[in-house]
Amino acid sequence: MADNLVIVESPAKAKTIEGFLGKDFIVKSSFGHVRDLVKNDKAIDVNNNFTPLYEVSEDKSKVVDELRRLAKKAKMVWLATDEDREGEAISWHLYEALELKKSNTKRIVFHEITKKAILDAVANPRFIDMHMVDAQQARRILDRLVGFELSPILWKK
Repeated sequence: MADNLVIVESPAKAKTIEGFLGKDFIVKSSFGHVRDLVKNDKAIDVNNNFTPLYEVSEDKSKVVDELRRLAKKAKMVWLATDEDREGEAISWHLYEALELKKSNTKRIVFHEITKKAILDAVANPRFIDMHMVDAQQARRILDRLVGFELSPILWKK
């Protein structure tokens, strides 16, 4: 088992990145988002500061189980999702769903799939940017609260 687990969003990126990093790294894909708001009216607690309630998506339970198993064996987990609101939220959801610890979790970003970009990212890790996560959560909550109410009206028009 490699000492390092890198989690990316896309399976297409995984093999290429694994080749750049070498035998001490295993690279796996989350296949995008792994959690979403629950599917009922309890998804957002409007009486408690609009607190969202998430669940692992049914179609992602096997992926999450595998990633959790690999993360427990790894000395370091590297969250390498895209550097935008969605990517940051995916990293945070992985952090939560896999029950990771801050002491052995790092967040890396890169803008191209080249050996130099990947090695530079590993040399300059950071942690999850909760401001970006909060921005994505706010958008998602508004989608659920407002979008779901307005969509049927707009479809009729």
